[in-house]
Amino acid sequence: MISVEEWQDSLAQAGELTAPVVDRIITVHGSRGERAIEAVAEARVKEYRDFTVVVGHTEEYVVEDGECPCEDSVYNLDRDDPTQQCWHTLAVEIAHRIDAVDHHDMWYSEVREFL
Repeated sequence: MISVEEWQDSLAQAGELTAPVVDRIITVHGSRGERAIEAVAEARVKEYRDFTVVVGHTEEYVVEDGECPCEDSVYNLDRDDPTQQCWHTLAVEIAHRIDAVDHHDMWYSEVREFL
């Protein structure tokens, strides 16, 4: 069984989402891992001055200190189990590790006013 630390170490060594790293992430996190990788590939992880935000298909999710307020995190996942993370927190973690975060030099609250 592959651990969270193993895919994190593999990603750190590769510095990018290679096929073996993607396989490891998906082995550990399943469809949540797939969705996270898709979000990173589509540059949907945005970092503002105050928050990191993952753009979903219908909503934006503020991920702060590895926590996400999405329903999956709140109702379905065991916060004490590192293999159980919503795809939003996984996307943030992956994007930060490979420097694939879309940086915006503005406050997220300013952006929300336009949405």
